[in-house]
Amino acid sequence: MTQAPPPADLKMQRSSRDAARVPEVLEGWLQGLLPAHAEPEVVLHSGIDSNGMSSETLVLDATWTEGGSRDTVPMVARVAPAPQDFPVFPRYELGHQYEVIRQVGELTDVPVPGVRWLEESGEVLGTPFFLMDRVEGVVPPDVLPYPFGDNWLFDADRTDQRRLQDSTVDVLARLHAIEDPLGRFGYLAPEQDGETLLHRNLAKVRAWYDFAVRDLAPSPTVERALAWLEAHVPTAEEQGDPVLCWGDARIGNVIYRDFEPVAVLDWEMVTLGPRALDVSWLLFAHQVFESIVGMLELPGMPHFLREEDVVATYAERTGVELGDLDWYHVYNGLQWCIVFMRTGARQVHFGEIEMPADIESLFHCKPLLESILAKVGA
Repeated sequence: MTQAPPPADLKMQRSSRDAARVPEVLEGWLQGLLPAHAEPEVVLHSGIDSNGMSSETLVLDATWTEGGSRDTVPMVARVAPAPQDFPVFPRYELGHQYEVIRQVGELTDVPVPGVRWLEESGEVLGTPFFLMDRVEGVVPPDVLPYPFGDNWLFDADRTDQRRLQDSTVDVLARLHAIEDPLGRFGYLAPEQDGETLLHRNLAKVRAWYDFAVRDLAPSPTVERALAWLEAHVPTAEEQGDPVLCWGDARIGNVIYRDFEPVAVLDWEMVTLGPRALDVSWLLFAHQVFESIVGMLELPGMPHFLREEDVVATYAERTGVELGDLDWYHVYNGLQWCIVFMRTGARQVHFGEIEMPADIESLFHCKPLLESILAKVGA
């Protein structure tokens, strides 16, 4: 198969950090955390640029002596972006992410990396970060997106593709089954006011859009979606009881082995809210890629992550019927637009692209979102 090139802005610079200084700085910091005579050594392998568009992820090995043994631990550093590097989000609550991963690891059998140390002051690397264990496996690629073809998931047998799909839905079911989410994860509730947690999450997204347009022109499509969402928020009964929502629930944020999840990653959008937020995000993320391959006249994976299949599997795992998801699809499409606004501004900042005359030309999700808006009459 002839492979089409990716959209030019799917692979992008995230940071102006001087990577050459990172090992020495981390060694000094670890020396203060580890026992005397640990003599830590850090080898930085790379950043990760094939998936994700927000936080900086550094792949490293840390070696130190403890208890008479000198061992090497494969790790990953999750680092908040610096303000001058045009971050995607207004704030990066690394402490919240660290705590959620720790709690999920303790409360469930959802596979998450072991978290090691958290540095919240920003005095070591310039911004907060935490270290977690590195988990070996494979991730469905974003660059090129996996439905483009010529990758392990696209080439897999459909039985294995379905196994990956169902096991990922099962991750959502297990996260959503955590008891007393408001008591255990109350620190995740949006600070904005609102009648329900969903109203508060929507108000948080509006504030995020206001943050995005400080550096860019406004988006008529985003404002149209916001107006419709605010006028049609599902009732509390329709929302159901709030759960812990992963937030960025997509297969590109999961490490798999043998088509089963072995590490659930990227918790920067974690929140409290309706179950449908996560299920819709899982579906919408795949449909964004499908819409791109459709425009390029590639076959894609239309049989994979179909809404009727995912919703049925979720109901089977949880006993919960989700009902209509269109409101949540508009909500998540809106968030994708804001992400593309911020990553576009960052590309302009790093000289990768020129400021477009039409900000919406950056929205790879625009055709999909417009089709959903038309469906709901917005």
